[in-house]
Amino acid sequence: MPNASTSFFGWVTFLLNEYGELFLRGTGMTLLIALTGTAFGFAIGLLTAIFRTITPKKDSLIHRGLLSIGKLLTSIYIQVFRGTPMIVQSVVIYYGAQYAGIYMQPTAAGILIISINTGAYMAEIIRGGIVSVDKGQFEAAHALGMTHWQTMTSVVLPQAIRNILPSVGNELIVNIKDSSVLNVISVSELFFQAKSAAGAYYRYFEVYFIIAVIYLILTLTVSFILRQIEKKMDGPDNYVIHGSQSDSRADIRVSVENEKEAVKRWNK
Repeated sequence: MPNASTSFFGWVTFLLNEYGELFLRGTGMTLLIALTGTAFGFAIGLLTAIFRTITPKKDSLIHRGLLSIGKLLTSIYIQVFRGTPMIVQSVVIYYGAQYAGIYMQPTAAGILIISINTGAYMAEIIRGGIVSVDKGQFEAAHALGMTHWQTMTSVVLPQAIRNILPSVGNELIVNIKDSSVLNVISVSELFFQAKSAAGAYYRYFEVYFIIAVIYLILTLTVSFILRQIEKKMDGPDNYVIHGSQSDSRADIRVSVENEKEAVKRWNK
């Protein structure tokens, strides 16, 4: 047991030994909520962005009316969840659901809140990626008879997702950090567990120093993994041109010897 003369790092070592398992559980819960919430949020944002890019049919008044109402509702959703703090959203959704007779488990509520909040940001990120793709590709796909959904999934989204990957990664990093606000609804993530450990010996600075380092390690690790994924998607620096799209072994590179032989024949 440390005493009054124990150094800062002495307390840090003691707290890690005493509450290391608690910190690990909190870290695992933080990662679970951040990863799951980001994945669900990406799906929500993807569907919302695709819907917001649908062009209304000029000859159908009903189609234009329904589309306008849908776009208005999605716009309200995006503005509300981007314009209010997540901590306020957490309290309103969790305790508001209880007023409506719906009692959610805190972890499930946390994932729901992160997902909805992330979806609002993802919708605009993905829409920006879609808009960045050349309009000629939309026109070419429609000329081939593709529907809007086929155009998106087969032509536009593969390019758009590559362009927005850094922004998607940033959202994941933000969610790792912002999951700490879920302690207001008693989600047992890292910050919530840290409060329990800090209150036992009233060593708040040492405990929060520990979790600050843990958050830093998590974000740096995720950033590194995302950079590797981006490099993988970029492909190799040197590309080999092949003569057949169906057979990667059909290499049409001309050797130096063949070039010399061709020059000799030309001179004759």
